[in-house]
Amino acid sequence: MKKLFLSITLFAFTTAAFAQFEGSIEFRMETKKDTTTNIYYVKGNNVKLDQIGKKSGKVEGSFVFDLGGKSIKFVNPARKVWGDHKSETPPTVNGTCEVTKLKTTKMVAGKMCAQYTVKNATENTMITYWVASEKYDFFVPLVKLWNRKDKQSIYFNQIKDLPKGSMPMLSIESSLDGKTNISKLEVIKLEKKSIDAGTVSVPSDYKKFEQ
Repeated sequence: MKKLFLSITLFAFTTAAFAQFEGSIEFRMETKKDTTTNIYYVKGNNVKLDQIGKKSGKVEGSFVFDLGGKSIKFVNPARKVWGDHKSETPPTVNGTCEVTKLKTTKMVAGKMCAQYTVKNATENTMITYWVASEKYDFFVPLVKLWNRKDKQSIYFNQIKDLPKGSMPMLSIESSLDGKTNISKLEVIKLEKKSIDAGTVSVPSDYKKFEQ
């Protein structure tokens, strides 16, 4: 009985230790023109992204991702409507991206991160990513599904063979010489907690938007 109890306890501990992250992650995006805040709520294969208004401080729009079903829905809280979001046309990269993993590490948002750089001479762009490799299994599939055309997303997709559960905690886009900063994306708050299934789904009282 003792061996059985120990086996069950070890299995439960191992399962908990390797379970995917569940909770909320707050990102801040800074450019020369604006600063925006997005909050991810993660529960299994379901993720909701809330876009917070700079002036209102309230949720002005959301996206709901079903990573298992590979679908995206947009949500408009002001009008209480939702609709199917079609993934954009796959973005193209001019020239060739050169990816380098450096030996440098540093703490970002309380997580130890490895440094990657992605350089493209044709586009005169370099993005430095500080990547944590823990239990953020949702992040890479989400970026690929969303298929955004901003360089922060495009260049991140150029990094191959990332460890399972990788997510950038900080990324800085600059000119190739590093003298001109273009954008900065940073995790400013990360909280592990239980997420209600309703948080990562379209509210039941919202109506589908019909064009």
